[in-house]
Amino acid sequence: MADKSYIINNTPIPAGKKTEIQLYISRLPTHTDIFLPAYCYRGKSDDGPTILLTAGLHGDEINGIEILRRMVAENMLMPDRGMVIVMPLVNIYGFLQNSRGLPDGKDLNRSFPGSKRGSLAQRVAHTMLNDILPHIDFGIDFHTGGASRTNYPQVRCAFESEHALSLARQFRAPYILKSRLIDKSFRKAASRKKKDIIVYESGESLRYDELGIRFGIEGALRVMKARKMIDYAPYADPSIELIGSKWLRARYAGLFHSKVSYGDEVTKGQIIGSITDPYGDWSYKIKSSVSGFVIGMNHFPVMNAGDAIFHIGYK
Repeated sequence: MADKSYIINNTPIPAGKKTEIQLYISRLPTHTDIFLPAYCYRGKSDDGPTILLTAGLHGDEINGIEILRRMVAENMLMPDRGMVIVMPLVNIYGFLQNSRGLPDGKDLNRSFPGSKRGSLAQRVAHTMLNDILPHIDFGIDFHTGGASRTNYPQVRCAFESEHALSLARQFRAPYILKSRLIDKSFRKAASRKKKDIIVYESGESLRYDELGIRFGIEGALRVMKARKMIDYAPYADPSIELIGSKWLRARYAGLFHSKVSYGDEVTKGQIIGSITDPYGDWSYKIKSSVSGFVIGMNHFPVMNAGDAIFHIGYK
C-alpha cells in the first residue's frame, strides 16, 4: 500500500484541500531553475486509495496534457475518499521545444529508474520514482500517437497483471490492448515497485483530439468511481479486449488514400486504402492481412515503401 503520511516533498497535504507541490529537477544553462509541479487533492475521508494521473512524459503529446488540464480547471479531481495526485506536464523541457524528448536527446519514458546525478531525463525519472511513486497505489499515464499517426482511444496494459487489467476494464476505453512492459519505461519501473500503471493512448502529437480527450476524462472518473473515491462517473460500454496488433506497411511509395477511419472494424482481405502515383498512372490497393479493429493510422499523405499505415488490433 501507499505511504499514508500525506507529506510529500516535505509538504503536508491537508484533508479536503488542493495542495501544489514543486519538485526541483535541475537548472538550465541560463541558471533558470526547473521545477516539476504536482497537484494533490486529498479527500475529507482517507478511506480510499491514492491514484496518480500523469501526462506529457513526451513533450509533444498534447492530448494527455489537455485531458488533465481540463480536469484541473473544471474541478473534477477532488475525491470524496482517498487522494489524487496530478502531474499534467512531466516533460517540461520537451514541451517547451515541441519535442518528444529532452535536450539531452533522451526519451524520458525509456530512462527509468533514472539517477539523481544523471542526464536530464534520468533526473526527472528519478524524481518521479522516488518522490511521487511511494505515495500512490496505482496510476494512469496519458499518451498520444506520434506525428501524423493517430491512435483511437485505447488503454494498454499487461494482461498478466490482474490488477492492471482490472483498472483497464474500469476505465472502459473503446479498446484494451495487451501490451508488454517495456524496459526502462515508467510503467515497468512502477511495476517493479508493485504499483500498477495503465497507459491511455489517443490522438496524435501536437494536435487536439476531442474524442480522445472526452474518453480520457470520463475514463479517469470511471476508475475513481470503481475504486470508491467518488460516487458518480459517466457510463460507457465495456471495452473490446485485443490480445495483439499488427502494423500494415506500404509496399510502394506514393500518395496514400484511406477507405476506413480509425476505430473501424475490418476483415481479412478487405480493401482499406490505396497508394497511387502522383501522376494518375497507377493505383495499388491496400488489403487488410488480418481481421480486427483500426486502433491507429497514419494520416500523412506521402508514403515511402515500408512506412507504417494502419495499426490493426485483433482479438
